[in-house]
Amino acid sequence: MPELSDFLLSRRSVVVRNMIEPGPTEKDLTKILSAGMRVPDHGRLAPWRFKIIRGKFRNELGSILVNAYKNNNPNYIEEQLEIERERFNRAPIVILVISVTNPEHKIPEWEQILSSGAACQNILTSALSMGYAAQWITEWYAYDKNVTAPLGLKNKDRVAGFIYLGTRAEEPQDRTRPEYNDVVSEWIGSEI
Repeated sequence: MPELSDFLLSRRSVVVRNMIEPGPTEKDLTKILSAGMRVPDHGRLAPWRFKIIRGKFRNELGSILVNAYKNNNPNYIEEQLEIERERFNRAPIVILVISVTNPEHKIPEWEQILSSGAACQNILTSALSMGYAAQWITEWYAYDKNVTAPLGLKNKDRVAGFIYLGTRAEEPQDRTRPEYNDVVSEWIGSEI
């Protein structure tokens, strides 16, 4: 499928500040999340869960962020609180991807975690390929128990990412990518 290769070679996330309404339709959102489930998953563990955050619940989550930010930053400024309050209103829909691992399972936990990352990438790529704006973000709140607990994460669960989805307000600008020869080499025997 040459068109897929061409798409992947030109794929570019749309930064959340360049997103507007509308978000994906219900039909498209189902396709996007279904693509997120079609990832390598050694042992068929489905070591990820998806939560859709939209509508008025973005405001509720914004209030949770404000309280967590205040707890972490006693010398906060009001302007920063407003930024935190609006974080989830930056896009019409946010998909929370949760890494749900079973460390006792014979499948190594690292492989389970990688599967969650692959789910994030498939969701992102699927949305972008359908013409939506999408960005995969993990910011401070992905690691704060005062935020993750109200989102339903258990002790061993981790945020693999927040995938922001909307419509692009403008075309994304490409960014500098690594040079091929700086990151690709061929193994030609033991390097010891």
